[in-house]
Amino acid sequence: MREQKQDQNQTSPETSAGKSNTLQGGIEILSSLISLTHSVKVFVSKWQSIRVRLEELHSGLIAIENSEFEHSHMENPAISGLLSAILLTTRESHDLAQRCVDLSYSGKLLMQSDLNVILTKLDRHVSNLSDLYTAGVLTQNHALVVSKPSVTACRDDMRFYIRDLLTRMKVGDTRMKRQALVNLYEVVVEDEKYVRVMLELDGVVNVLVNFLDSTETQIQVESTKVVEVISGFDSYKAVLIRAGVVGPLIRVLECGSEMGKEIALKCLMKLTENSNNSWSVSAHGGVTALLKICGSDCKVELVGYACGVLRNLIGVEEIKRFVIEEGAIPMFIKLARCKDEILLMISIEFLQSIAFEDELVREMILREGGIRALLRVVDPRWSYSSKTREVALRAIENLCFSSSSAMKILMSHGFVDQIMYFVRNGEVSVQELALKVAFRLCGTSEEAKKAMGDAGFMPELVKFLNCKSFEVREMAAEALSGLVLIPKNRKKFAQDDRNIGLLLQLLEKEEGNSGNKRFLLSILTSLTSCSSVKRKIVNSGYMKNIEKLAQAETDAKRLVRKLSTNRFRSMLSGIWHS
Repeated sequence: MREQKQDQNQTSPETSAGKSNTLQGGIEILSSLISLTHSVKVFVSKWQSIRVRLEELHSGLIAIENSEFEHSHMENPAISGLLSAILLTTRESHDLAQRCVDLSYSGKLLMQSDLNVILTKLDRHVSNLSDLYTAGVLTQNHALVVSKPSVTACRDDMRFYIRDLLTRMKVGDTRMKRQALVNLYEVVVEDEKYVRVMLELDGVVNVLVNFLDSTETQIQVESTKVVEVISGFDSYKAVLIRAGVVGPLIRVLECGSEMGKEIALKCLMKLTENSNNSWSVSAHGGVTALLKICGSDCKVELVGYACGVLRNLIGVEEIKRFVIEEGAIPMFIKLARCKDEILLMISIEFLQSIAFEDELVREMILREGGIRALLRVVDPRWSYSSKTREVALRAIENLCFSSSSAMKILMSHGFVDQIMYFVRNGEVSVQELALKVAFRLCGTSEEAKKAMGDAGFMPELVKFLNCKSFEVREMAAEALSGLVLIPKNRKKFAQDDRNIGLLLQLLEKEEGNSGNKRFLLSILTSLTSCSSVKRKIVNSGYMKNIEKLAQAETDAKRLVRKLSTNRFRSMLSGIWHS
């Protein structure tokens, strides 16, 4: 006891210079003690908690030392008294730490009790320091922020800087907390090393998560920004989840500022890339909050991010059913009719996602008027960007082509003519996509083939047969081979002599056993049902090429057999032996 009194007297000198030295000495003692605690191998969790408090106090004393008004602060009885108490507890803690390192304590239960007492004292000191900031005794003006470390700074400097910011977040006034968060965001967004260092310090994530529920808008927004940075690293997402970040993020969506909501949505979108986290979002009422944003007059960016989170969530079947039950289908079909093209595309892509491999959902979209909303976008009479039309065309292909009822609606609302327009007049990207859709449309039904023939598709497909792109050439050839299976289409196609000549010319150019060659032969074989076409082929000068192909290829042999009827056999014999 006598030694303790002597120590206490030494830490409370009368002169202001002495008090300043005491402050510097306290910082050094705390730094030494923090280092010592890392050597303790017993009561590890208890010492970890003690170390967190020591680091907070260490940063708090440094803030006072760096203050413009350090001496005036030390004249304040509240501050000098708190410093004396901190120093006394620090020396007691140092003694306990040394005994734990040396394993020289008398008993585990007694040491456990002593550590609990120290932890209680440290908690009280941290609370008292926080009260001084709250009361305005220590303010932002009186506590200069530690300089940001240089790019080449060592890990210890980074830890020191982050620890200082953490203390300010814990014990500072509103301005100091906000500035600390701003500074923290600046370093973590620039360098991942700061994120790693930050997460190594106990308590940082918990402070950030608690700030998400702050009634101070700026505090809430700045903390959300830091959390969003952390959520961008796969290896750190679990830390946020364990800290209970989902619930506060949902509350930001429900009652936060517009900026806070946007950042929270970005964070949730990253976190829900892992379907395991989807359940947590749903359990905290996240689905309802997200649908409310999508159904409100929020700005486009908010709806877009909310939709992105929902698309992640519906990967879980049970959550998808709940989303549907909450009215998502009619809501997004309504958005698909809006004037804003970004919202329109977002809604169409969401409908495709929720209907993926789900026939019941596709039928629901059809019943709610989804097809008509999509047809409006691809109607040439309406003004939409190429990108928007592409999104709508893909959606029609994905949602409608596997449903006979959907195809009937499409055919009855002029879809074939719309596709024909874009195949003939569309910009390159839309034109190629329209050709792909036409290719698939051709394979859906006989009625579709007939309608495409009447709409004038065959001459347009012939133009693509000579295209530079092999994929486009093959698609056009395959679609054309399907269309000429219809007698009416064959007759119409054969009326133009140029069509037959071009097919024979392209067949001669094709090399190897390509798919394009196969489709060209298929088209010619179908056309031989017309006597006039047979005559044109036989008299074309390309028969020797066909004969050569027939020696190795089944499709060419089939064509030769079709040409070898009684009427043309003698003619062919003369050609083959000339």
